[in-house]
Amino acid sequence: MADTLSPEDMRKEFDKQIADLKKEVGALSKMLARQGAESLERTRESAADALDRAKGHARGSLQHVREQAQFVSDTMKENPGTAATVLSSAGVIGFVLGLIVGTQLSSHSRHW
Repeated sequence: MADTLSPEDMRKEFDKQIADLKKEVGALSKMLARQGAESLERTRESAADALDRAKGHARGSLQHVREQAQFVSDTMKENPGTAATVLSSAGVIGFVLGLIVGTQLSSHSRHW
């Protein structure tokens, strides 16, 4: 029965195993914290890059809208009669489409 450990020896062995496990858990915690920090940094960099790209696109789009608005404004100043005709025609078309859609929606609501 030389393989039988005394309770004191068993306690020491368990204490050693617990200490080893604590070291491993500590090492894993440090590794996960490091990986988390690296992942967070990569995410921040990606977000910053995406924001910079979005700002660039927004600036370009805003400039394009300004140019188009200026073109429309200049065209309307040069041709006020044509502009009035186009705008009133668009208004009439919008009104007619609104009537058609409204009629369709009211006829569908009766079926429910």
